Amino acid sequence: MTGKPVDVLVVGAGNAALCAALSAREQGADVMVLEFAPEDERGGNSAFTAGAMRVVYDGVDDLLDLMPDLTDAEIARTDFGSYTRDAFFDDMARLTEYRADPDLVEVLIDQSHETLKWMASKGVRFMPIYGRQAFEIDGKYRFWGGLTVETVGGGPGLVESLAAACEKAGIEIVYETRATELLVDDGAVVGVRVVNQGRTRDIEARTVILASGGFEANTEWRTRYLGPGWDMAKVRGSRFNLGDGIRMALEIGASSKGQWSGAHAVQWDMNAPEFGDLAVGDNFQKHSYPWGILINNRGLRFLDEGADFRNYTYAKYGREMLAQPGLGAWQVFDAKVAHLLRDEYKIKQVTKVKSETIKGLADQMDGMDVEQFVKTIEEYNAAVEDSVSFDPTLKDGRRTVGLTVGKTNWANTIEDPPFEAYQVTCGITFTFGGLRVTRNAEVVGGDGNVIPGLFACGELVGGLFYFNYPGGTGLTSGSVFGRIAGRESAKSLV
Repeated sequence: MTGKPVDVLVVGAGNAALCAALSAREQGADVMVLEFAPEDERGGNSAFTAGAMRVVYDGVDDLLDLMPDLTDAEIARTDFGSYTRDAFFDDMARLTEYRADPDLVEVLIDQSHETLKWMASKGVRFMPIYGRQAFEIDGKYRFWGGLTVETVGGGPGLVESLAAACEKAGIEIVYETRATELLVDDGAVVGVRVVNQGRTRDIEARTVILASGGFEANTEWRTRYLGPGWDMAKVRGSRFNLGDGIRMALEIGASSKGQWSGAHAVQWDMNAPEFGDLAVGDNFQKHSYPWGILINNRGLRFLDEGADFRNYTYAKYGREMLAQPGLGAWQVFDAKVAHLLRDEYKIKQVTKVKSETIKGLADQMDGMDVEQFVKTIEEYNAAVEDSVSFDPTLKDGRRTVGLTVGKTNWANTIEDPPFEAYQVTCGITFTFGGLRVTRNAEVVGGDGNVIPGLFACGELVGGLFYFNYPGGTGLTSGSVFGRIAGRESAKSLV
């Protein structure tokens, strides 16, 4: 770290932060990035993602802008369909129960394709999500749920590409440096107080961009804002996302926004570690539940596994795990759908039982009401409307009839051995509450005016997500508002 003031100081080193740094540098600004984590744990939650990015595209030509390596053979064997601006708007509105800030949503959607194209120009590579978002039907791959694009190498590949671009651009990334306080002079942010290798020092800056994530790794804050029981959730990603950026901004009078009682939380392996493990990445998640059923330790189903595509339910179903006895449940499948289970079900760290009989399966589940489990399976099997064809690429309407807790789509009987069950609990990804920002990523104060010299992007932006989340939108949001924050912070210096 140099002693001279920098033009733009970025707090964080994940996707949003590095996009902000590159964007500011593109405008000619001198940029420094501060990362709380050591270099081998850099990247915040971005490094723990699978790399899916939700983006507007009207057809294969738009995808070729992002994935120029697509071959003629891939195009011929794939129905990429489209994901229009209106479809993206509809998903954001529907899943957030019409509470998402329309101005922020408009920016996110309208700049999604342009931003990914810009990222590609910086060395980020994209590819179709064949493995997780497409099924081969009648000889042709069909995508579903509005997701088509992922980064090569997943989240780690994304972080590596962006960090390499920063190095090439001459941007300094300082590791093991925790930001603790914003420096303010006459109402304007003029730097950050940090702790680096045990020493406290001040770094002067003409502008500061906060991109240090939400408060999901802060056990006390989770319990304070999300509510009782959330202290027991596993953290899917970085142990360094403690809410520092949010806290620092609030301390100087920033306005809070968004659903502070809400979070993106998924079904996560019951015996996963307290925080994310980069060696395993996102493979502790268990996202094939629409093809089976969920049963708690009382032997009961408690939600509609087929209410919608996985992309539109997974981020809210993690919360449901905390409400179950033992803070979790079992995903149950039979041989008919075993081939549909994602690769994450095959890792060696999985919590799994298997049997040739339903009772034998239940007998292996600690704390399970075996008699009720068997009864639930029998009642479920009898309720399946099997006159409707099963199709995993669309909401097929293959449902149950007459159950208190029904299944709306993809209802298959559980009767073909061998049977498998996977124990899951709640894994929190990121928190929805954060800071109020403008369309230009400027942080707004409690008086309604922007705080000079302060910008924000990534998870700590409030107002985009409520109750739920369309899969792949988090990384896209981070990139879009990161690019904006970098550009606008640099422009403000002129």
